[in-house]
Amino acid sequence: MQQRSISKGGRPAGSTTFDPIPARAFGNAVRELRMAKGLAQEALALRAEVDRGFMGHVERGERQPSLSVILKIAKAIGCSPAELMQQTAKQLPVEYVAPEVL
Repeated sequence: MQQRSISKGGRPAGSTTFDPIPARAFGNAVRELRMAKGLAQEALALRAEVDRGFMGHVERGERQPSLSVILKIAKAIGCSPAELMQQTAKQLPVEYVAPEVL
């Protein structure tokens, strides 16, 4: 039986997938939509079934939630995921957004 070589693929050592600019834009969008709906951060966290501390990290742009959590947050706010992403796109510098979106 032939042995398979171990690939050393993946991202380079020391690199990260975290980018603070979109994380802050997403957090600002969540905060603005939450406040427009009159929801406290704790109430939003309960509705989205996430820890309140985590929600605070998301709103401050310190954490990037998974897709499943983004969907829960949108539902808890009472908006569509598309609306949440549109609000996020408005917060981003132009180099992060496709020209046809602007």
